[in-house]
Amino acid sequence: MGSPNDAQAPRPTVWVNCAASLDGRIAFAGGKPAALSGPEDLERVQRLRAGSDAILVGVGTIIEDDPSLRVHWELLGSPPGRNPARVVVDGSGRTPPNARVLDGSIPAIIATSERSTRTFPSNVTVVVAGETRVDLGRLFEVLRELGIRKLMVEGGAQILSSVLRGGLFDVLSVYYAPVVIGGTTAPPVVSGPETPTLEDVTTFELVALEQLGTGYLASYTLPGRRGSFADIRSHWIPARPQLHNPEGNL
Repeated sequence: MGSPNDAQAPRPTVWVNCAASLDGRIAFAGGKPAALSGPEDLERVQRLRAGSDAILVGVGTIIEDDPSLRVHWELLGSPPGRNPARVVVDGSGRTPPNARVLDGSIPAIIATSERSTRTFPSNVTVVVAGETRVDLGRLFEVLRELGIRKLMVEGGAQILSSVLRGGLFDVLSVYYAPVVIGGTTAPPVVSGPETPTLEDVTTFELVALEQLGTGYLASYTLPGRRGSFADIRSHWIPARPQLHNPEGNL
């Protein structure tokens, strides 16, 4: 379970992953789920999941999509193996009681705040990390204490904003589908506070760009951390599979 970030404890190594339209939307109008990944990217995502100790999403994703957050081994042509733990950031206790993440088939962690009075099944680990909202920095420390070394963050827009703007990640990968969604209610990759000036933007460094099926995959690190990308990738996916389009590097 070791990773290149071990020397930078206390948080796990964090890989943020999402799929977006060319105009940066991760869902359709009103947050309706959009299947933006092609088959090649779906396989890539499952390999990332298979190499993770846990997958984290916000409660909004649970309410909108009800994801299983499991590894779809059938997409990898592999027999079923270990599934990463499920982590839901839910500061006010809004996770539906019938949500698939609470079905008990895979270890689940609910990260909440002191203001939540919600109780969860006994098989769910509850982590209180903040007074009125979840402090992701503190949560990541606790997840590492629980043995999670490789954490995959999948969304939604509010979680991605907090993780990316807070510098709480090591790799960001975005699969860009060859579509445009537009509109005003389709959620973007990140939401959160407004950015008033150029001096206030969050800057990343592009470390890889490759064609993947009909779209392309862009991977980033924080500035100055480009050299860590290859090590992180090799630890996450020790036997990196042959891509469907290995000659598609741009």
